[in-house]
Amino acid sequence: MTAPGKLNGLTDVEGVRVGNYTDADAASGLTVVFCPEGATGAVDVRGAAPGTRETDLLSPVNLVEKVQAVVLSGGSVYGLAGADGVVRWLAERGLGFPLGGGQVAPIVPAAVLYDLGRGPQFVPPVGPDWGRRACDAAASGPIVLGCSGAGTGALAHSIKGGLGSASQVLESRLAVAALIAVNSHGTVVNPTTGRPWEIGLELAGEFGEPGRRAVKLPPRPPGGPARNTTIGVVATDAVLTKAQALKVAQMAHDGLARAIRPAHTMFDGDTVFCLATCRRPLPETAGVFSAAQAQAVNEIGHAAADCAARAIIRAILAARTMAGMVAFGDLERR
Repeated sequence: MTAPGKLNGLTDVEGVRVGNYTDADAASGLTVVFCPEGATGAVDVRGAAPGTRETDLLSPVNLVEKVQAVVLSGGSVYGLAGADGVVRWLAERGLGFPLGGGQVAPIVPAAVLYDLGRGPQFVPPVGPDWGRRACDAAASGPIVLGCSGAGTGALAHSIKGGLGSASQVLESRLAVAALIAVNSHGTVVNPTTGRPWEIGLELAGEFGEPGRRAVKLPPRPPGGPARNTTIGVVATDAVLTKAQALKVAQMAHDGLARAIRPAHTMFDGDTVFCLATCRRPLPETAGVFSAAQAQAVNEIGHAAADCAARAIIRAILAARTMAGMVAFGDLERR
């Protein structure tokens, strides 16, 4: 029977830690996904307005296999500076691609979302210090959802966005999970029913009483387009190659597209990373194809998509009203 992991979050994947830095006054923040022993990394970018760092490195044809961390940040292009602090923090601890002589190059891909102008200053005071503080806070325990980390200043269409996470344990005992910062041009809520599009994916009552509400969506706030982007990380403890991890990242976008409509627009920079901590071997299935692990990759990708969709819903339900953005829980019932 399908079930979430113990924490129902990305930290259910062994070898993954998550740390948030939240500046509620600035209506912005940063999230770091930290893998002390490294993880096979891949990325799939489908939005037309991405803000990213070190994504070319993750191509299966390129040299480096392992990453030490992934940064998700508010602050748009300014938020990429937060990754500098993560790189320095890791280097001080000798974590990174070995360069010889005891030197390392920490591999820290990053993606940012647009939350400019949602705090008292148009540009939040994001910088390397935010990355360091998120690393200091990184832990393998429960993740604070909603107005936290990269989801602090997020807006999902016309309601408060946020940070969400969800996990699933497969019959093979492999763990799959997602962590998503929802700042979407499209809506997470079906305007006809007033409930999240993918509410039927709920596991073990995870959405609770808020998930049973049907609400009236407010109109989109005034302002121009290109102020969005949903970014996230899916992870598994399976042994994956970079090519297999890329396939999982691609499939995870299906969950994003089901839970946010429309997704991958010209105004979003939708980006999903995949991290494989390689703690458990992939099951092999005999068949007419030579790729004996193909079915296992299918199952991980399917679960990653479902986890991404559930994480998006949990982000919206956990968010609170702030900075002029009204949370789902404060909307008028239908």
